[in-house]
Amino acid sequence: MNVPFWHLPSETVLQDLQSSASDGLGFRQAAKSLARRKINERILPEWWRAFMLFVRQFSSPLVLLLAFAALMSIIMGDWSDSFILLAILLLTGVIGFWQEYRAGKAVEKLRNLMQVHCTVVRDGKPVKIINKDVVPGDIIIFAAGDIVPADCLILEATDLHLNESVLTGESFPVEKGPGLVAEDAPVNKRTNTLFEGTSILSGTARAVAVRTGLESEIGQISKELAKGETETAFQTGIRSFGNLLLRLTFMLSAGILIFNLLLGKPIITSILFSIALAVGLAPELLPAIMVATLSAGAIRLAKNKVIVKKLEAIQNLGSVEILCSDKTGTLTTGEARVAGTIGVHGIHSDRVRLLVWLNASFETGFTNPMDEAIRKLPGMPSLDTFVKKDEVTYDFKRKRLSIVVKTGQEDWMVTKGAISSIMEVCCFAETA
Repeated sequence: MNVPFWHLPSETVLQDLQSSASDGLGFRQAAKSLARRKINERILPEWWRAFMLFVRQFSSPLVLLLAFAALMSIIMGDWSDSFILLAILLLTGVIGFWQEYRAGKAVEKLRNLMQVHCTVVRDGKPVKIINKDVVPGDIIIFAAGDIVPADCLILEATDLHLNESVLTGESFPVEKGPGLVAEDAPVNKRTNTLFEGTSILSGTARAVAVRTGLESEIGQISKELAKGETETAFQTGIRSFGNLLLRLTFMLSAGILIFNLLLGKPIITSILFSIALAVGLAPELLPAIMVATLSAGAIRLAKNKVIVKKLEAIQNLGSVEILCSDKTGTLTTGEARVAGTIGVHGIHSDRVRLLVWLNASFETGFTNPMDEAIRKLPGMPSLDTFVKKDEVTYDFKRKRLSIVVKTGQEDWMVTKGAISSIMEVCCFAETA
């Protein structure tokens, strides 16, 4: 479904996907849709991917030069040299292939260990399936802790909050609910949409899957990243060096051949001499030495629990001098810290510090980084000196959360929430 579904009524979306809000998809309908998606995404069989990985080991100009030298040796009838060259070629390819294939299988095993399930409605009955088997039109039932398996349109929700840091980089909870959103709304403004890869922090929801796999927002990002894969600096250097050797070999061999012919030497002898020169210029052991060295580095990294999927990337890793990172909650820890507690006059207030700490410590709603940071404030009194009397949890109408605590002979109500909602019920500001 390529239309902006977040701008359409849920009835229209369900009709286009041939699904039902109560019964979901049928088992046969879902199986056909899943098979069709696999064909469209061109999921290659395992043997073909392994074969292409093996072929890729021979794409370097140095390896091609070595293959050319082996071919020339065969033409000249020098079977001993040709056998040695072919053995080096095969050994180089097998070592590189085995290292990368084994790393790829290790990553695949890790992914299989972390397979996540979700609850969908099939033929009116809730069933658990693997997230990657969700298809457009599936009705998904969400609860706290679930991982969203597809881009979905919310049909109904209760106190629903999500962590969308995997997509937007923001680690603070995002409130979601049913409704209509503008057609040109950016990702972080589509409040009626759940995105693949994000997680449910609190609440429950029922949603219809609209875009899955490579069609989802996270899938589109993955596709673009795959397209933009560039060669490493090591590959660039080896390719340039290999091309230089190829040009020099061709120029010298051709030049010697022409020079011999001009001197009246026999044609056959001149050709054989030029071929022998080309074979002699080929660095036979250089590809094998490179692969052996990089494989040794991959083995050392593996001992430190690092999986190397591409041998050439080791050189890039070793040449890193400065690493810059951004996006709290994705590359960094996502841990908020309290910088200060400020009163109505814009200066530090111990009173504000105590009240926000009490509210964060006694509230029982969903966890969020701000409350976690407030609870860790140093130098606060023991909670045993306070007694929680009551709590009014956060809701989307009030947009406030209140707790009542007893301290000594007094009862305090401490309320937090959106600034506009708090100001609506305030008449005075405490200044001392």
